[in-house]
Amino acid sequence: MADSRTVAPPNDDVVIDKATSSWSDLWKKEDYWAIWIAFGLLALGCLIFLNNKPEGLNEKIAQANAVMEAEAARAPFKTLEYYAAQDIKGGLKGTNEPIAKTISKYTAKPKGWSSNPLDGLFLSQEAADAKSAKAKPAYEQAKAATVAAKADAQMAQQAAVATNFQDESLNQDAKAKISAWRKAKAKESSAKSKASVKSYNVLYTLPLLMVFIGLIFTLGIKFMGKDAAGFLKGFVFVFAIAALSYLLANQSTMKQYGVEYAVWAIAIGMLISNTVGTPNWVKPALETEFYIKAGLVLLGAGVLFNKIVAIGIPGLFVAWVVTPIVLIGTYIFGQKVLKMPSKTLNMVISADMSVCGTSAAIATAAACRAKKEELTLSIGLSLVFTAIMMVALPAVIKATGMPFILGGAWMGGTIDATGAVAAAGAFLSQEALYVAATIKMIQNVLIGVTAFGVAVYWCYKVDCVPGQKVSAWEIWHRFPKFVLGFLAASVTFSTIYGSLGTDTAFSIIDHGVLRGFSSHFQGWFFCLAFVSIGLATNFRELSHYFKGGKPVILYVCGQSFNLVLTLIMAYVMFYVVFPDITAKI
Repeated sequence: MADSRTVAPPNDDVVIDKATSSWSDLWKKEDYWAIWIAFGLLALGCLIFLNNKPEGLNEKIAQANAVMEAEAARAPFKTLEYYAAQDIKGGLKGTNEPIAKTISKYTAKPKGWSSNPLDGLFLSQEAADAKSAKAKPAYEQAKAATVAAKADAQMAQQAAVATNFQDESLNQDAKAKISAWRKAKAKESSAKSKASVKSYNVLYTLPLLMVFIGLIFTLGIKFMGKDAAGFLKGFVFVFAIAALSYLLANQSTMKQYGVEYAVWAIAIGMLISNTVGTPNWVKPALETEFYIKAGLVLLGAGVLFNKIVAIGIPGLFVAWVVTPIVLIGTYIFGQKVLKMPSKTLNMVISADMSVCGTSAAIATAAACRAKKEELTLSIGLSLVFTAIMMVALPAVIKATGMPFILGGAWMGGTIDATGAVAAAGAFLSQEALYVAATIKMIQNVLIGVTAFGVAVYWCYKVDCVPGQKVSAWEIWHRFPKFVLGFLAASVTFSTIYGSLGTDTAFSIIDHGVLRGFSSHFQGWFFCLAFVSIGLATNFRELSHYFKGGKPVILYVCGQSFNLVLTLIMAYVMFYVVFPDITAKI
């Protein structure tokens, strides 16, 4: 179906035909090159971190686990000794190793700043020392508070031990004071980081990173038969806008209000494309789908089955029951009530809002062959409402006195972007952050399911020709193949995680390959995609989609339905049906 409505040209997919199938096609198609790039980076990350484990990793884990098991058997609450062992185990992270710090240095984004943008690009040792010195009094104060809180906790715990933990009031007092010590310790850790400022200079690392990312994508462009030289030339401009977007997003006020890099990337791109116009020499580098598909495959590696199972059945209900109901309900509402003329726009907005934002929008747009402008509109709506909800929901949760675990589940199921979910959860508590991020991860699994379902529905119900049978190959042709890479990455890393064991994998995979390597590239790939969307978008092309305000009405109504249904489901699952699971979080 070769028309102007495709997100990516039909020849970006491989149609397996009896007479024409060829394995050489795997080296010529965008979806497959996105998979090659992502898996190449993941393999490199595994090679690096599996060969650079923290010293004495297994022995220290075994010792810590022995202490934690003994303390769990000894006391009805987590003791000081239990937390001390837990902290030792938690500190065994691949990201703390020298190789990880070097990788972080050379893949770094612009840093935080307040009034001078240059502070986000360069900080001398002298300036770093001055910042550290300024923050040191606060650190010393936090450190003293931690010492005092620990002394109180020790006295309370000793009182509970003296009764052999038979006095419930003493047990509760010890538990409360140990909790206060943990909070004081967390504040001390935050104050310590502010009093330990390091110098940096991304002015020379950013060009090196640009060359590396540019070359790996140029390789794919070359094999796909496109203009490799033209791509590489334009890529310099696209990467520069991406770096600027990160710089602006890291300004203190922007960070406070949750105006993330994606908003800046699209806004700057649109400003250029709708004023002076996007230069022709830049256009070969506007490979939106290529960038984001590679980023989504990297995202798949972080969707780990053990974390999905860890939160239990309540999380599965919130993510896997509510989401399809909201998606289908919003689509029907758009067609039957709002009478939206474009079914593809209706579907992309519904998936974007109900599943997980831009990632789901890209996959769904490819499956239903939405227009480029429709995808841009959907992502734009998502970014605006994500920024609003990221700030508003934590405020509502605190104002109403809602339990933080319930609030975390609510945010995880409704806020679109994974990063925004984590930031919103962090506003509340560690438990809220854990629940919110895990539910969002569970929801991310539905990217592939949604893409497949939409591809089947569009083939059999929307684009079908009366009297003509739809073949399975047509569904395969329409199905976005990069989703297979997303699922393969999830299965592969879940298997690796299980084979290494939870504690070892936490250090090497979670806080090694993923957070110490692939996540850096994933962020850059997404940012490049958003810049490309902005540079390729013309306001005149979008204007007629806003006729009657139907897309905005659809998003607001769908998200309102999502908020109500998710909150009800989260309350029922976490506090009525499975309160025991909630108590253990």
